[in-house]
Amino acid sequence: MGLDRVLTAAMEVVIMDDGGTRDGTTGSIPVHAGRAHAGDGTADDVAADRGFLGSIDPLVIRAADGRVVWEMDSLAFLAGEGSESVNDSLWRQSALTAKHGLYEVTEGIYQVRGFDLSNVTFVEGERGVIVIDPLISAETAAAALDLYRQYRGDRPVTAIVYTHAHVDHFGGVLGVAEPDSGIPVVAPEHFLDNAVSENVYAGTAMFRRGYYYDGHPLARSASGRVGIGLGPGASTGTIGLLVPTIEITQTGQEEVLDGVRIIFQLTPGTECPSEMNLYFPDHRALCMAENVTHTLHNLLTLRGAQVRDPRMWSRYIGEAIELFAHRSDVEFASHHWPTWGTREIIDFLGEQRDLYAYLHDQTVRLMNQGLTGIEIAEDFELPPSLATLWHTRGYYGSVNHNVKAIYQRYLGWYDGNPAHLWQHPPTAAARRYVEVMGGVAATLEHARRYLEAGDLRFAVELASHAVFADPGDGAARELLATGLERLGLGAENATWRNVYLTGANELRYGIGRNDISAGGLLSALTVTQLFDTLAIRVVGPRAWNESFAINWVITDTRDLYRLELSHGALVHYPMQKPRAADLNVRISRTRLAQAVASGSFSGVDMTGDTGVLSRLFALLDAPDPSFAVVTP
Repeated sequence: MGLDRVLTAAMEVVIMDDGGTRDGTTGSIPVHAGRAHAGDGTADDVAADRGFLGSIDPLVIRAADGRVVWEMDSLAFLAGEGSESVNDSLWRQSALTAKHGLYEVTEGIYQVRGFDLSNVTFVEGERGVIVIDPLISAETAAAALDLYRQYRGDRPVTAIVYTHAHVDHFGGVLGVAEPDSGIPVVAPEHFLDNAVSENVYAGTAMFRRGYYYDGHPLARSASGRVGIGLGPGASTGTIGLLVPTIEITQTGQEEVLDGVRIIFQLTPGTECPSEMNLYFPDHRALCMAENVTHTLHNLLTLRGAQVRDPRMWSRYIGEAIELFAHRSDVEFASHHWPTWGTREIIDFLGEQRDLYAYLHDQTVRLMNQGLTGIEIAEDFELPPSLATLWHTRGYYGSVNHNVKAIYQRYLGWYDGNPAHLWQHPPTAAARRYVEVMGGVAATLEHARRYLEAGDLRFAVELASHAVFADPGDGAARELLATGLERLGLGAENATWRNVYLTGANELRYGIGRNDISAGGLLSALTVTQLFDTLAIRVVGPRAWNESFAINWVITDTRDLYRLELSHGALVHYPMQKPRAADLNVRISRTRLAQAVASGSFSGVDMTGDTGVLSRLFALLDAPDPSFAVVTP
């Protein structure tokens, strides 16, 4: 079957609940008129192989304790024909993202792909090599650097560049550089604030939700995890952070790192609140960070994040075209494969620019006609000139949930209907729905009827009410799991697939262990950020009747801070000179980070009522990394 037919099959309306979908990014039963696979001869397949130098065989990366933190053999099945359990279009994308090894982008610029969720890029300088976006884990980053050196020599790392503040673009830095190496570390302004807010402040909730969208507990197989659309998955090694030493504060700022000229373009509010593109004028090479990849991206990820601005995202892509594309021979990014040729680059970036602009403008237009986010998303159509492109498909983001994100960005969670202003929470609502339908057994009969009719969305809604009304009912859990599984197997969007299948897995087998943690970031936090990590753990009602004040002298910077507990809130701020307090503490920032993590202040210089610290830590709760999602 020809490629045009494969694409048509991938985009056909599948057998759907209540009459089908126009989004095309997810369906309940995949269409299989033919198979798309890695060797189908597409332009993307050729581009994904171009410049290949070699890989590790087998690609298995272990932590110091022997634990496997990354491997790729389990995705070898994607090199073959497709499966009835995987949407054709998603199979094609997953096969492309499963390719791994060292690739030459252009002379002097190399990438290691498939060693983690993201790509790491190596740019050769006068004395060594610049590392751009060193993956999630130290172990995978170190293995990627070793592979690069096998082919390009034992070059020292002379600089680090973080394109943005997501953990898959900085977390592995300690695998390529020592903390005291003294090399420049370059990042966009506000990088540290955004890295901390996402991975530390809201880290527990985001990592738990990320466990779903990454499909963490699922086996890699045609009936399980086939990737994440943006890459093959996320490693589970050691996360760390080196604090940036050079901030990029304006578009057009030029830095010379190890003799390599780089011109930066700031793109705040796009794929990340703190992000930038890079242009290498002497290489005629443009790095678009994660602003342009071979998929529709997320405006609001299913793991949770700040809603991104598609209007500005589109404009920054347009700016990149004007500033750099016309003088570029190759465009590459921190995910997927490069695009070669000036005309090809301009077309590719222009299509991505128009994709985000169209999503934004049409959603806002319909919003102003009185439609709600869920109503707009249900019938939203892309122009055929965009919808028929591979790289605009919803493998990672989707038209459906991106439209809802735009609505949320402008109008928030409330849709304006007073009946939706103060609804019961899930368990209370479920009990009432189940009571109205005549009990759990009757609710399940209705759910089975909708399931058999192919209305999977309403079937799982009813079954979810039954589970929340009686979480111990095995039949309710299995019916919900069956509906979620069928939704997952039909999804073109990899994160939707993972979310549905992970929910089914937890209903059947319980909550598994999540090996991903951002604990390694604590040592890089500022004093204010360290105090913030305590403030967000205070159990408010427990602290209502407590009050105290602590003065802190940070010995290595001589800064003064005051921490006060008042009205259940732990507030803190720098001060000019000390004043009366219950406790005075002299401590270094490094020791403060250790104390915040452990709760122990042994050996720290303190005067006053040291019992205040015990009172403080008694008011804190511990985040729950395994909180329930598909059950109450």
